[in-house]
Amino acid sequence: MTQGATILIADDEPECIDFVRESLADTPYEVLGAADGEEALEVARKAKPQLIILDVQMPKLNGFEAFSQLKSDEALKSIPVIMLTGVADKVGIGFSKDAMGDFLGSEPDAYIEKPIEPIILKQTVNRLLK
Repeated sequence: MTQGATILIADDEPECIDFVRESLADTPYEVLGAADGEEALEVARKAKPQLIILDVQMPKLNGFEAFSQLKSDEALKSIPVIMLTGVADKVGIGFSKDAMGDFLGSEPDAYIEKPIEPIILKQTVNRLLK
């Protein structure tokens, strides 16, 4: 595990950012928040987090657009990304890492459905920060 790693969560629902922060409160990680894809890119460029969690549905830049820009930025492209969404719950259509990879041209490191299970979040974060 990377001690004291910084994690950036981008989600337009403040309660989701708070939930992730609370779920990881007993870990050594610092959790930064961003309210949309544009802000996520700004924070990522300044803070250089070790992990980024992107909600799919956000204003300004959605998670897919932010992911594509992260992966095309030399300084940020090696940062692992978890895609986070509640789309399947809302419309009954699921996503997978492979499907996202096909759609985006690059596959995210993990994919987590909302509502988030704290144990799944922790396990995924810990695995990606090893």
